[in-house]
Amino acid sequence: MRLLTEFGMGTSLRRGDYTEAAARAVRDALWHNSINLAELFGFDKSAMQIDVQIGVAQPDAVDVEAIAAIFPYGQPVVRVMRGGLDIPRPDGDGHATVIANAALSVSFDMERAT
Repeated sequence: MRLLTEFGMGTSLRRGDYTEAAARAVRDALWHNSINLAELFGFDKSAMQIDVQIGVAQPDAVDVEAIAAIFPYGQPVVRVMRGGLDIPRPDGDGHATVIANAALSVSFDMERAT
């Protein structure tokens, strides 16, 4: 059962680094709140199922394992899809300013009350 969804945005202003922009988006979403759901429902934090969706213009350029390593606990599943925004730099150096968006949904494997 999904209990929480949080959103974040991250950028790579100069290097055009999609993984760094995605990591910053994930951290932005995480730092918006302190998630105490595990304790509230009597679960261990390792039981948190974390669905991570990231949108960037070049999904294949994101290191999914590096993003999953950001989470200190829980079971993150990272999916990267086309989205975000690339803004060409006026100096024409070939790197764009990269904007990534992230949505994190936290759930637990819970039995439905009858």
